[in-house]
Amino acid sequence: MHTITVSHPNGKYPILIGEGLLAQAGDLLVRAGFQGRCAVVTNPTVGRHYADPLLTGLQTAGLDPVRIDIPDGEPYKTLDTVAQLYRNLVEAGLDRRSPILALGGGVLGDTAGFAAATYLRGVPLVQIPTTLLAMVDSSVGGKTGVDLPQGKNLVGAFKQPEMVLVDPAVLATLPAAEFRAGMAEVIKHGIIDAPALFESLEAGRYDQTWMLAEAIQVKVRVVQEDPFEQGRRAVLNLGHTFGHAFERLSDYTIRHGEAVAMGTVCAARLAVRLDLCPPDTADRITRLLARTGLPTEPPPYAPDEVLAAMATDKKRRGRQLRFVLPRGIGDVDVFADIPEAEVKAVLGEG
Repeated sequence: MHTITVSHPNGKYPILIGEGLLAQAGDLLVRAGFQGRCAVVTNPTVGRHYADPLLTGLQTAGLDPVRIDIPDGEPYKTLDTVAQLYRNLVEAGLDRRSPILALGGGVLGDTAGFAAATYLRGVPLVQIPTTLLAMVDSSVGGKTGVDLPQGKNLVGAFKQPEMVLVDPAVLATLPAAEFRAGMAEVIKHGIIDAPALFESLEAGRYDQTWMLAEAIQVKVRVVQEDPFEQGRRAVLNLGHTFGHAFERLSDYTIRHGEAVAMGTVCAARLAVRLDLCPPDTADRITRLLARTGLPTEPPPYAPDEVLAAMATDKKRRGRQLRFVLPRGIGDVDVFADIPEAEVKAVLGEG
């Protein structure tokens, strides 16, 4: 088992990486001082594979778990879903020391995490990500939230988990398209702050557990430096200003990782147009994403539509959009005052 410790202003928590951790969750919670009632929040897709082993382990450890299912998918990452979850938690008798275990991908972790941040003004949270994307990105760092019709993640809270349990064995049932979507975030982390990870992915020589740990370490380094997204943490949004707009315009039929892949290529091409990075850097990024099976050309939305969708992006400052752009592999920064014509030109390159 590999352990990564995350420090934050109110304490620290472990990210545990190892096969078989799902069944050990009960023992780990008891060792952390938890007892009695707890809630496993999952969805039917994940639940049919992994809820029973988790519940059995919790019961064997002496805990009293209840399973709560919420609908699967981004369209249900809403305040309505959270409101129903509150009602379920009240009916289940959870008190302020009763942990919520989020068993699922990024959408579920964000939604259950927001409920944990706000139910009874905050209850303990354990993240158990079951997708590659959630393992390397959304389960780490304490950001939780839901969408509004106007855009993604416009309502949320920072909620640090008690622990994150990453069991690579659960990836065995992850559909290939979802695994590829998660690889977009792994590659993104390599571009941000892990040249060795990026180069290993280029060469096709890496161990899965090593890859997970390296990608997670990038997120950990950034969020420890900037736990509340006041500065450096914005670099984790590489590809997201474009990507979130693509997702919204598709009515969330484009997977998040696919949108990030297309958005990352757009960001790299924009950086080349602005003379911030050499063309070879953009070419390497595009080749690796394409070889992973991810889309690299922007979807055929009119540039004006994409810009309008960007207008509610939560990363903006006032009316000013901000873009995370690469200077090289392992070197990115945040830029504003980008001429609209340059953004439109990149969108037209596809």
